[in-house]
Amino acid sequence: MNIDLMPFAVIGGLLVLAVVVLILYRRSIAQKEDDTIHVLEDATKVPEQVEVAARLDKVDRVGKIVTVVAVVYMLFLAALFVYQQWARQSSTVM
Repeated sequence: MNIDLMPFAVIGGLLVLAVVVLILYRRSIAQKEDDTIHVLEDATKVPEQVEVAARLDKVDRVGKIVTVVAVVYMLFLAALFVYQQWARQSSTVM
């Protein structure tokens, strides 16, 4: 079994790039957040901060999903690569 893994590696690279972009996007949103407001009793009086918190929650949810998909995909790709090398090695020994 000899499969060209390059297209799969490109897809994995795009998934990793998506995770990095989400990290940078979350960081840019978090710069607008005022952490001192969260210690107040009623932080809902500041609608801008409520909106920022909602956007951060949404980005966090998507980020977790994309990160898990990227990790599982890359582990599968690594396992496929190792199996392919093992199969190639065992066929040349005989």
